Amino acid sequence: MPVKLRLQRHGRKQRPYYFIVAADSKSPRDGRFIERLGSYDPTTVPAKIVLDGDKALSWLNNGAEPTDTVRAILSYKGVLYKKHLVRGLNKGALTEEQVEQLHAEYLQSHEGKVSGAVENVTKAKEDARKKRDAEEAGKRAKAAADAQAAAAAAAAEAEAANAPAEEEATEEVSEDVVAAETASTEEANEVAEAPAAEEAPAAEEAPAAEEGEEKA
Repeated sequence: MPVKLRLQRHGRKQRPYYFIVAADSKSPRDGRFIERLGSYDPTTVPAKIVLDGDKALSWLNNGAEPTDTVRAILSYKGVLYKKHLVRGLNKGALTEEQVEQLHAEYLQSHEGKVSGAVENVTKAKEDARKKRDAEEAGKRAKAAADAQAAAAAAAAEAEAANAPAEEEATEEVSEDVVAAETASTEEANEVAEAPAAEEAPAAEEAPAAEEGEEKA
């Protein structure tokens, strides 16, 4: 029975996680399996992988074929490299101590690379967040400036609309003042002319009285 090392999907839509299983190659992807070797969660950074390396290596030595994704996971966890070292051990080229030492060095260097990649991803996310915050701050500042400009324009329009009414009121007041001054002037002239008109008949009667005396 050909055996495959593959992923078995679980989880909800857009939030998947997988079991790493050894299963019959003819079984459905999410069907029955022979043994579970670990789990894989691709939604975290870095991806969270739990793997029993010894069991996976045993299945590989027994002829199990991994899928492309599982092969990448086995390489990531150093299982394929250890298989290569074990082959050298079986040929007598390496000792068990050398195998363990080389495998530990490989894992340590690989973890350093992963840590660097995680830092790069984290930095990229932080830079993207800062850029997004700066863009939002710029939009808010622009909106505030536009609101101030609109308020200033509305105030100017209101002031321009009120200016003609104030000018008309000023003109009306000026006309009333002029009319009042004119009326006062006319009344003063009438008062000044009234005594002159009353004194004129007395001056005319004096000669008549003199003519009477002469006749007498």
